[in-house]
Amino acid sequence: MARAIVYTEFGSPAVLHLMEVPDPVPVRGEALVRIEAAGANPIDAKLRGGKRPSAPITEPRPVGFDGAGVIEVLGEGVDGFEVGDRVAIRDTLGTYASALAVEADKLVKLPDTVTAAEGAAIGIPAGTAYQSLRSLAVTADDVLLVHAGSGSVGQAAVQFAVAWGATVIATASPARHEQLRELGAIPVAYGDGLLDRVRAAAPSPVTVVLDCAGTDEAIEASLALVTDRDRIATIVRGPDAADFGIRAFSGGSPEPLTPQELEWRAEALQKTVDLLAAGDFTIELGPELPLDQAARAHELMETGAASGKIILVP
Repeated sequence: MARAIVYTEFGSPAVLHLMEVPDPVPVRGEALVRIEAAGANPIDAKLRGGKRPSAPITEPRPVGFDGAGVIEVLGEGVDGFEVGDRVAIRDTLGTYASALAVEADKLVKLPDTVTAAEGAAIGIPAGTAYQSLRSLAVTADDVLLVHAGSGSVGQAAVQFAVAWGATVIATASPARHEQLRELGAIPVAYGDGLLDRVRAAAPSPVTVVLDCAGTDEAIEASLALVTDRDRIATIVRGPDAADFGIRAFSGGSPEPLTPQELEWRAEALQKTVDLLAAGDFTIELGPELPLDQAARAHELMETGAASGKIILVP
C-alpha cells in the first residue's frame, strides 16, 4: 500500500489527512515513481481552500503537483528512462504521496548533483517564471522589474532573466536584498516611494514587469514605469488584469494559457535542471517536514512563516 495526503471537503489546512491507498499501477506511457520529496506550492492551498475553481469533491482528492523520486516500474511504451532513474515530476496531481504513476513526458532525469528536494521545488515556480518571461519576450536588451523577487517564482525569474543577459531590478524586504544581489538583481525595498526608488536604481528605463506580489503599490508602479501594457504581467492579480490592461499568467486568470505557453512551462523543468547541474541556478529550500505534517506545511505557507520552498518527505 502507498500513503497519500487527501481531502474530502474544502477548508482550512485541517481538512488534509493521510490515508493508505493501493499502490499505483502505471499504464502505457507512465512510470511508477517512489516519491522522495514533494514541493508545497500556493496553488495547493488555494485548491484545498476552495479559492480556485474546481469540480465538486466526490471522492478523496489528492494534493500536490511537484515532486521527485526514483522510478520503480516502467509502463509499456516508455522510452528514455530506466528503473532506478532519479527524476523530477511536474504538473501531476498527487505528489503528496509515497508513490505515484506519472506520464513519462512529465519526468526529467536528475543528475547526482541535484537533490530530490531541489528537484521537487522546480516545477510550478520555475515553470511559471520561465513561461512568463518567454511570453513577455524578455531579452538582453531589457530592464526587467520583478515584484516580490525573493519568492520562489521571483527568484526563478531573476535567475532566468540574468542568464539571458537582462538587467533585473527586484523588490523585496531589506533583509532579502543581499540574497537578490547574489542572484544578480538590483534590490529595491517595498513601501512608500517605491516608484522613485526603482527609477533611481534602474540604469536605464524599465521596459518590462513581472508582478509576483499583487499589491496595489506594485501594480501602480508598474503602470507608471512601462507604457506598453503588453509588457506588464501579473501572476497574482489574474481577475483584475484586464481592468488594468495588463497580462496575467496564473493567479486566477480567466484566460487559459496558450499551447505555446504550456510548452514553455513544460520546457522549464529540463532547463532548470540543466542550470542547477551547471551551478548556474539556486533554489532556496525551506523547512522539510514529514508527509503526515502536510497541514502544518500549508499553515506555514499561508501565513508566510517560512522562507524558501517547503518540502514534504514521505
